[in-house]
Amino acid sequence: MSTTATVVTVLAALWVGFSAFSLLRRAEWVVKPLTDYGVPRSWWTWLGAAKAAGAAGLLVGLLVPAIGVLAGICLILYFAGAVITVLRARSYSTVVFPLLYMGPVIAALVLGHVA
Repeated sequence: MSTTATVVTVLAALWVGFSAFSLLRRAEWVVKPLTDYGVPRSWWTWLGAAKAAGAAGLLVGLLVPAIGVLAGICLILYFAGAVITVLRARSYSTVVFPLLYMGPVIAALVLGHVA
């Protein structure tokens, strides 16, 4: 794996991990939109845990590439679901936020596959 792919993967994992931490600690700027979108409060811990597992999987993928690929695919599906949720809530101005998390994950997968 190239240095670029490694750096992008670590940065993507940190970015998604930050998102997981923010959700798990119930940061107001994270949970208010979830409430507005109609995401049940009972899902929040599971959603945060899924993001944390995905971030950890990206890092493990540096040593075991298959796990990194699976984690990346799962995170892309997770954030695609987030995009759909935002669009269903008709909050078009905030659809960029899940895309900002998905982008680095896609970049990590592409760079890891090309390298």
